[in-house]
Amino acid sequence: MGRVEGKVAFVSGAARGQGRSHALRLAQEGADIIAVDICGQIGSVPYAMSTPDDLAETIRQIEGLDRRIVATQADVRDFGAVKAAVDKGVAELGRLDIVSANAGIFSFGTMEELSDELFDDMIAVNLTGVWKTVKAAIPHIKAGGRGGSIILTSSTAGLEAIPNIGHYVAAKHGVVGLMRTLALELAPDFIRVNSVHPTSVNTDMIQNAATYELFAPDLAPEERTAEVLAPRFQTMNTLPIPWVEPVDISNAVLWLASDESRYVTGITLPVDAGELLK
Repeated sequence: MGRVEGKVAFVSGAARGQGRSHALRLAQEGADIIAVDICGQIGSVPYAMSTPDDLAETIRQIEGLDRRIVATQADVRDFGAVKAAVDKGVAELGRLDIVSANAGIFSFGTMEELSDELFDDMIAVNLTGVWKTVKAAIPHIKAGGRGGSIILTSSTAGLEAIPNIGHYVAAKHGVVGLMRTLALELAPDFIRVNSVHPTSVNTDMIQNAATYELFAPDLAPEERTAEVLAPRFQTMNTLPIPWVEPVDISNAVLWLASDESRYVTGITLPVDAGELLK
């Protein structure tokens, strides 16, 4: 028996990166998956976002594990679209037990120079989108009468201040507030709510030209490679690594989703290579 055998998990931002990894890890341990992703570009995001092909690859990998998946292209800023996707998934898969509210974006700028668009898009996706994801799911978990587990993806930036990403910091701190309030409100139904707080993760969100420029403005564009930038990323962590892998976060999500953490609720769980020690 897998650690989440027979359960159904709803994962946002599932087309690639951490979201795909979370969906795969949960499926490896027996869960069927409801997946959503925008599969498109947001204008204020300075790197290429996911595509329909990415979501198709997630479907292929989940089905390769002999698990069921109901995947929908949906923007977490659109509650109606997210609700329709969850409703469809539950209708096909029969239940909902786990939520991984993972979808998120990244952009840069000092608080003084941020445009309204950059700030508003960040809050709309990384904070309001998390709330809308959970809001669409709660009635289905409650209806099952079996309790459940909701895991919100925050960041080390949800527990500390980091310059040049103040709008991201604000959104990720806000996720902690959502998590704690939801944990209180949903406890009578035995629905647990927790947040995970990654350091830099080896995904397209950091492995792109825009993020490299933020970390190495002194270097020419052609000099900014993952190999060259790794030592700079490593300075953020205590353990001697530049970034963690998506599966490292997925393993934390799996633990919080499983009965191994059955009495754990309302916690902020860092997977940060010791970044917060600094």
